[in-house]
Amino acid sequence: MVVSPADSLAGLPWFLLDDLLKSWLVEDLGRGDQTTLGLDVARPGRGVWYAKAAGVIAGLPVAARLFHWLDAQVTFRAQVAEGTPVTPGQVVAQVEGATPVLLMGERVALNIVMRLSGIASLTRQYVERLRGTGVQVVDTRKTTPGLRLLEKYAIRVGGGVNHRLGLDDAVLVKENHIAAAGGIQAAVQAIRQRMPHPLGLEIEVEHIEQIPEALACDPQRILLDNMTPEVLTQAVRLIRQSHPHVKIEASGNITLENLLTVAATGVDYIATSAPITQARWLDLSMRIENGFLA
Repeated sequence: MVVSPADSLAGLPWFLLDDLLKSWLVEDLGRGDQTTLGLDVARPGRGVWYAKAAGVIAGLPVAARLFHWLDAQVTFRAQVAEGTPVTPGQVVAQVEGATPVLLMGERVALNIVMRLSGIASLTRQYVERLRGTGVQVVDTRKTTPGLRLLEKYAIRVGGGVNHRLGLDDAVLVKENHIAAAGGIQAAVQAIRQRMPHPLGLEIEVEHIEQIPEALACDPQRILLDNMTPEVLTQAVRLIRQSHPHVKIEASGNITLENLLTVAATGVDYIATSAPITQARWLDLSMRIENGFLA
């Protein structure tokens, strides 16, 4: 399938990302690719992308857009859809155009796809571990500066759910807000006087004793942070008894190994930064098939 560089990225218009993408090309190309320029060849070529490890593909539209900024005549053909599992040796994409353009764009395009695919791959492991439980994996704001939209996109490709994209998306009253205001109710009361309609309210609690005060503020969500499974179970029961409509999120020290234990406590969401902060890049490579290097 030909990936159009004009298509939006999962609903995100490219104008939100184009300056970022072009800055990556500027960083790598500098005053010109001296190696490729030295070849002095302009004939057409085809670069074939191969997976060198098993994982889930994410970011091919971004690669297509990057090549577009180098040369609008380049054609990028994805051989697998976004979110597709791949195996070592599998062809992932083909890019066709002037051979110098393929060589100049190769590293930047591969880098971002490898990064996003790594995130999607680890996210998929978390999602699959929770299959059948009804609990959803939620991301956090622990993202690489400048890459948040793309890294959160990769979470979605892997099957996870995005939490707020930024501080302007929702009101999440955390421990430092509570400490600064002198208590949960004091913090919420002050914030509610200024928060725009219709932003939702989520309150983080670190101790089960804080739950009654948090519930008295009528939040849409309660975030239970860094609690043991035993305490989580008690907290969930306490919330469900009086406020069954409130969604419950657990976070803190979440791993693949303890994921099902946390899910068994009855929470609705499990928030973790691991699919972004602990993801290994999915190894990919490009080989020129029919150009000067054939």
